[in-house]
Amino acid sequence: MSQFKRTLGFWSCLSVSMGLVVASSTLVTLGQGMGIAGAGFIIAMAAAWILQHFSAQSFAELSCMMPHAGGLRSYTRVALGALPAMVATIAGYVIPNLFAAPSELAIAGDVITSTFMPGVSPVLVGGIIFAVLVILNVLGVDIFAKSQIVFTTVMMTAIAGLGILGLAGAGNTPSFSVSEMPFNPMGWSVLSLTALAIWLYIGIEFVTPMAQEVNNPEKHIPRAMTIGLLIIFAINILYGLTSIKYVDLGILADSLSPHIIVAEAVLGKPGLIIISLVSLFATASTVNTVIAVVPRMLYGMAANRELPSVFGKLHPNFRTPWIGIIILSAAIGAFYFGGIANAANITVFLLAAVSSWLLAYIIAHIDVIVLRKRYPDAKRSYKTPFYPIPQVVGSLGMLFAFLNVFPDPDVQRMIFILTGVFLAITVIYSVLWIKFAMKEKLFAPTDMNEAIQEWGISEEEIEEPATGTYGKN
Repeated sequence: MSQFKRTLGFWSCLSVSMGLVVASSTLVTLGQGMGIAGAGFIIAMAAAWILQHFSAQSFAELSCMMPHAGGLRSYTRVALGALPAMVATIAGYVIPNLFAAPSELAIAGDVITSTFMPGVSPVLVGGIIFAVLVILNVLGVDIFAKSQIVFTTVMMTAIAGLGILGLAGAGNTPSFSVSEMPFNPMGWSVLSLTALAIWLYIGIEFVTPMAQEVNNPEKHIPRAMTIGLLIIFAINILYGLTSIKYVDLGILADSLSPHIIVAEAVLGKPGLIIISLVSLFATASTVNTVIAVVPRMLYGMAANRELPSVFGKLHPNFRTPWIGIIILSAAIGAFYFGGIANAANITVFLLAAVSSWLLAYIIAHIDVIVLRKRYPDAKRSYKTPFYPIPQVVGSLGMLFAFLNVFPDPDVQRMIFILTGVFLAITVIYSVLWIKFAMKEKLFAPTDMNEAIQEWGISEEEIEEPATGTYGKN
């Protein structure tokens, strides 16, 4: 029987699935993308939305088939073996978030101090935000879920409100007419911005490692990811079109804080205050989700001896993976206070993180295909509609996005180098650990029934297929 408490409902799942996605950094990439491509960036956003919807389908099937805190690592261990499982988790989730989370804290610290507390150290402000979130996550999943709902609701409502006011011309006088601009000046080359657009949706699957803590996961998890993606797409269109209506494209493309410029252009000082608060809540939501979910992945790895057993410790009272939370938080704090998350390099760092994440999504699609063939009669309380189209098209689309990660060849080269470093470190560690600590084969899949027993998942936790749209093949 699972050691976790099943306390999360649909709204908690929705807030968790959106919590990592809508971040201060996504507001930066949205503004830069609109500045580079104008309204044509919506095409890249739509392509990225389709790819992420396919990813969500694969993750939903996998998480309901094997509801384990290890997330992608658990599914891949059964489908492909130890090495792909460790690489997918560490390169796809752990290492990228060591850059993404500090970048979020750095953006929020700069925005909050410049708007509300000039003269106060931005690093100190970001550090205080970080410390509060760490404490909330150690105290328990109930507190995490409630705070996540607040963070998500406030930031999404505020962003949508600014977008609607801007498009309606209810604030300051717009500087440009969107209808008079060429819709897609880049032509088909706008698809080269798909990887940049994927950052607007990346992390939607972060709800799946919490499947053991979700009531009716076969219903809530797929719906939360699907609805979350639609809400995010709609709000990004609103704010994106408002951006090019009020701010010159060149300024948007070159700015490190285009969302701040847009909000101030729409409403003046009130807009600046609103977007600063949005940035605070967006960073809190993102970092809150990272601290909650990644340690649960580490917990799953420890359960399978892929990390030291200390990562598998649950707090005796709060039933949270508190050792993993503290160790991950210490690593993020070291990167943050060490100054590695330099705002000038944020796009390169974030797109390097995207590139690593794309590998994880491709592996998830492959997992679904392999497990469908290897365990055709296994219980699947949720099945991907139109299988295997989402898996095949999704994998090819992610590969295309990786090979065309950014239009500037110099920036792209830096991204490829960083991604290569991520992957090399991960593979070296994984091979050494599997060979000498675990003493297992690199590509020997674990039997699914044995894995489920080892994880302590009961038959009741793998429900019969759900009825209705979300339970059909």
